Amino acid sequence: MSATGRVLLTGAAGNLGTLLRPRLRREGRTLRLLDVAALDPGPGEEALQGSVTDAEVMARACEDVDAVVHLGGLSREAPWTDILEVNIDGTHTVLEAARLAGVPRVVLASSNHAVGFRTLEPELPADSSCRPDTYYGVSKAAMEALGSLYHSRFGMDVVAIRIGSCFPTPVELGIRGLSTWLSPDDGGRLVEACLSAPSPGFRVVWGVSDNTRRVYSLAEAEALGYRSQDDAEVYADQIEDPTPPGEYVGGPAFTQCELGRPN
Repeated sequence: MSATGRVLLTGAAGNLGTLLRPRLRREGRTLRLLDVAALDPGPGEEALQGSVTDAEVMARACEDVDAVVHLGGLSREAPWTDILEVNIDGTHTVLEAARLAGVPRVVLASSNHAVGFRTLEPELPADSSCRPDTYYGVSKAAMEALGSLYHSRFGMDVVAIRIGSCFPTPVELGIRGLSTWLSPDDGGRLVEACLSAPSPGFRVVWGVSDNTRRVYSLAEAEALGYRSQDDAEVYADQIEDPTPPGEYVGGPAFTQCELGRPN
């Protein structure tokens, strides 16, 4: 799609939505913001309060929309019933509403935890098969599978971004963050590439910056036009947590947490 048009941003009041919202503003583009929390729209924005689990809300949210950036959902481990309702059924509700409204493109916020039990290796491909580390990771694997289905069956362009860790800086993430960090500015660049790449079909890409300690392949994202401009290494001397990143993609905090309990 072009830089103009209307883009629906689900989960717009969450951490990732808050970081990406100002970075997705464009002249001639309208951002439609959706969240269960109330939002105060600014210039070039519209706000709608409701849940991604509500089919009627999603039908209204998808009216006259050119693309959906789906960030809404639970962002950490939670009981299975909650994960199922919000992350899995919610993603289906979003995709189905987009299909019925004729929305041609959806960008899905997946996660490294969809492959959390994969062993770390240099240039790990973005489309590595799923090995989730939690119920949360299972929900992201299901999200990717639903995205694949909606492309193959209905012709929708769907890009799933396996996000490493998107925070203002990687300092709070410890040593692991020096490899997993996606800077907010790079996050905006990546989503923009996913929105503007011509006919991507179904793709899975890594959502990370070009970090010195990066172990994830950027080839798939770069094929869509993404160019990282940031590197977590500039924060290396500020890292105080000496905990090693572990042997798995998901890191010890997730791979060792009790299923169904926040880590």
